[in-house]
Amino acid sequence: MSMVYRSLELSDYLSTLIKILGAFLLSTMDVGGAIPADVMAIPTFKSSLVSFLSVTFVLCATFLEVKEARPNETGDVKIRRNLLNNGLGRSPQMGWNSFNHFPCTLNEELIRETADAMVSTGLSVLGYEYINLDDCWAEQDRDSKVQVDNRLFQTHFLYLTLEPPLLPVCINKGNLVPKSSIFPSGMKALADYVHNKGLKIGIYGDAGNENTYLQQKNAWLPWLRATRCEHLCFVGKNQGVDYLKYDNCHNKGQSPQERYLTMSKALLKSGRSIFFPLCEWGQDDPATWAPSLGNSWRTTGDIKDNWESITSRADQNDAWASYAGPGGWNDPDMLEVGNGGLSTEEYRSHFSIWALAKAPLLIGCDVRSMDNETFELLSNKEIIDVNQDKLGIQGKKVKKTGDLEVWSGPLSGGRVAVVLWNRGSQQSSITAKWSDIGLKSSATVEAQDLWEHTTTPSVEHQLKATVDAHACKMYVLIPQ
Repeated sequence: MSMVYRSLELSDYLSTLIKILGAFLLSTMDVGGAIPADVMAIPTFKSSLVSFLSVTFVLCATFLEVKEARPNETGDVKIRRNLLNNGLGRSPQMGWNSFNHFPCTLNEELIRETADAMVSTGLSVLGYEYINLDDCWAEQDRDSKVQVDNRLFQTHFLYLTLEPPLLPVCINKGNLVPKSSIFPSGMKALADYVHNKGLKIGIYGDAGNENTYLQQKNAWLPWLRATRCEHLCFVGKNQGVDYLKYDNCHNKGQSPQERYLTMSKALLKSGRSIFFPLCEWGQDDPATWAPSLGNSWRTTGDIKDNWESITSRADQNDAWASYAGPGGWNDPDMLEVGNGGLSTEEYRSHFSIWALAKAPLLIGCDVRSMDNETFELLSNKEIIDVNQDKLGIQGKKVKKTGDLEVWSGPLSGGRVAVVLWNRGSQQSSITAKWSDIGLKSSATVEAQDLWEHTTTPSVEHQLKATVDAHACKMYVLIPQ
């Protein structure tokens, strides 16, 4: 278990210890609020109290020591990278999400046909495995199954561990149900269909107080099984869910670290391996705290199918490059490739930068009817391999001259990935010197062009190419 995850759990323990200490002291006090002299005279009382306070002090000091570092004023980053211990996300997630092309227009047939298309086109073989339903899948009203759980109130001390309000019972006022008009077979049957295709299914929820269908976190039962009242908001194994995108709508200013921690704990106790992407839009610098809670975290607001949106989200995501790695990834939002708002060259730039930056590759178009150009972009195995490289270091912007940029990152085996990106409106020449991309000045490399599928041997000192407007060139450099 990771250090930061332990520290987050530790805060719960400290709160409980303090409450127990308070209850203990209250039980010894007389009506005047003082500890009687005869109690203080007991030899073991003082020593026990001192020991208790000492342990609490040490735990507090440990908790403060292991809190994650943040960037300093010079831009340097000192990171203790501590990961969610669920065994998932060793490489960025790949799959499909409904929201970009089908916002709130879901139905059972669409999901089944999308799963079929992911297999028939060969995209699933390339690693696209998640079929994710976004918002608007559930009925506005929950079912009528009211459940009461008073297991937590069997002892006085356990009662004290609950945060206020201290209710005598935990009540689930009905469960979420999928819309019968669009999911007549039910979600379990749909999950079974997706699983039978060799794929995984994802669903959408919210960490805020409400959204289009969810008013209280308790409604997640029995999608996930709960063991404590504050953990009722998790997705359960009996519905076959593999992935939970957890949004941040209507949060009323409450700390996302607390709300996302609750779900993270619950998922770990669900009895099923569930990929957990946090969709907090980057508002509270999630890269600095989310690695211990989720497998990816949004660093930006929602993406749009236009050039300004693509470029701005690339820049925002780049600021947190040092925090990403196997187990947890920065997420500048889903792919717009194939949705029609950009040119082929612009989509190529979009896909290249997302791959280099180790961003999740979640297709956002209609894969049932994509054209050949879209398929060729999304199925470029050499570029997918950069994204999924086992070294897991996020590539980043290393040089900028006006609208001309060099992005680069190391790969396994001593290789280097490079993108020459022209964000301007005129064709231009872009040069990446070895010093820009971390190679020795004396290095000789073989340059593999990942879009042209050509190789240039014995390249020395620098890499130079003419790049069209809003286009890019992407290479893998192999030292010789």
